Amino acid sequence: MKPRVVVARVLPPAVMQRAQEEFDALLPPPAGFTLDELVAAAASHGAAALVVTGGVKLDAAALARLPETVKLVATCSVGFDHIDVPAAKARGIAVTNTPDVLNAATADLAFLLMLGAARRASEYERIMRAGWRKGFGFAENLGHDLTGKTLGIFGMGRIGRVLARRARAFDMNIIYHNRTRLDPALEDGAEYVDSLEAMLPRCDVLSLNAPGGSGTAKVMNRETFAQMKKGAIFVNTARGSLVDEDALIEALSSGHLFAAGLDVFASEPAFDLRLAELPNVFLTPHVASATVETRDAMGHRALDNVAAIAAGTAPRDAL
Repeated sequence: MKPRVVVARVLPPAVMQRAQEEFDALLPPPAGFTLDELVAAAASHGAAALVVTGGVKLDAAALARLPETVKLVATCSVGFDHIDVPAAKARGIAVTNTPDVLNAATADLAFLLMLGAARRASEYERIMRAGWRKGFGFAENLGHDLTGKTLGIFGMGRIGRVLARRARAFDMNIIYHNRTRLDPALEDGAEYVDSLEAMLPRCDVLSLNAPGGSGTAKVMNRETFAQMKKGAIFVNTARGSLVDEDALIEALSSGHLFAAGLDVFASEPAFDLRLAELPNVFLTPHVASATVETRDAMGHRALDNVAAIAAGTAPRDAL
């Protein structure tokens, strides 16, 4: 018998086709399963595994409602803060994620946000959509070059290192802060700074690439934004929980920060609309991994983990 799987959200066509071909898969409706529907589907289908996305919240209470047949929750994401992993393990449910396959796409979007913020892309686009009938003077509406600037990366993991490679093509200087220093081969010429506070005053651009967690909640706040250079650029493709958005809005409104590029927010999708009202903020709706190639790869990686569990072997990406 094929392993029984419930897919909680609509995945790319190639992934859905594989799920049907290789597994006894119960596929979701177009809007996806609600939590109540997912629990009921897992029970009625006798599912051994659930394939979910970051939008499916499985806290301890939700996990307790799952039938005993469920032995794996495979999330199509790198982040797993939507799943209570200790509670899952306590119930004998393995949890896997999909690292590595979205590194390039996320780094690309981080660089898009960086360029968009530096070159005032949001302002220029609004001017064009409003009809652009008045020319600008030689010294008006100027952005900033990235060439020769210093990029500070907070969280020099897989994505941070790919971003650093992109930045080197723009002749940027790379500094970074991690909890621990990388091996020199992984640094690839980047300079380690032993504290965030020591790094911030040196950054022309700061990119957050650290995972969320209790130790990094609102790590960017009034005090840390004040430590940044006046006129610096702030980019976040990591977690909205890393940022005190009131403090960010103040720094942008006062001109202390030149601009920001943001893909993640404290509340999603109901983000703080004050950010949308600021002309010097370049915004995207949490889409860092949203390419056909990357989402296909994420879905297939999740199914690889399901296949491993079904075969009685350890999944590649067990948390």
